[in-house]
Amino acid sequence: MSEGFSSIGERLYAALIESDRYMAYLRGFGQTLEVSLFAVCIGVIVGTLIAIIKVTAHQNRGLRFLEWICNIYITIIRGTPVYVQLLILWFMVFTSRNSSPILAASLGFGINSSAYVAEIVRAGIMAVDKGQTEAGRSLGLNGTMTMRYIILPQAIKNILPALGNEFIVLIKETSIMGFMSVTDVTKVAQNIGNITYDYLLPLFIAALMYLVVVVGLTKLLAIFERRLAQSDKR
Repeated sequence: MSEGFSSIGERLYAALIESDRYMAYLRGFGQTLEVSLFAVCIGVIVGTLIAIIKVTAHQNRGLRFLEWICNIYITIIRGTPVYVQLLILWFMVFTSRNSSPILAASLGFGINSSAYVAEIVRAGIMAVDKGQTEAGRSLGLNGTMTMRYIILPQAIKNILPALGNEFIVLIKETSIMGFMSVTDVTKVAQNIGNITYDYLLPLFIAALMYLVVVVGLTKLLAIFERRLAQSDKR
């Protein structure tokens, strides 16, 4: 039994402590969070624009072609694996040696996320009572102002938990971006495994880091949802 614990201790020391390898994990997870934050910003901005275009075009026959274009975009992005999308982006767009892998990864994941965010935001907009639009028009607001000041704030309040879940999913999906020369925490674990010839423990450490962050974000989302529910009752 003691020999078993000693062996685990030695493996843990080699995977985490020796040569300050814990710092490599932290730097790698920093890159994971950096890509995730940039990607979620791109996804929210692009996805919200697509959702607004879809809703507006659906209500205006003269703009139906825009809805058609948005539907094609969403179908292609949601219907193909994110890994394949990253490969296409990396080998077709970011071909220069001076290309930033962080930018490429952020853009790739952001584009992928935007298709899902678009449907989340569209559902939130459609869930707002139509009387709210009529109320905005009665106040003298045009369509753009009604959407900006009345519809979107209510829709965003309803979909924030779903957007939070999308951010959690995005953090986990970034574990595949190592091939783009991004030294994220998963890539760090693989590199340390190459040095120590012990891949299992470094990968468990990386998985634990993901788990801690995801559980923390899930708890924060649950607290936020409870507060939203309480504010709705007031």
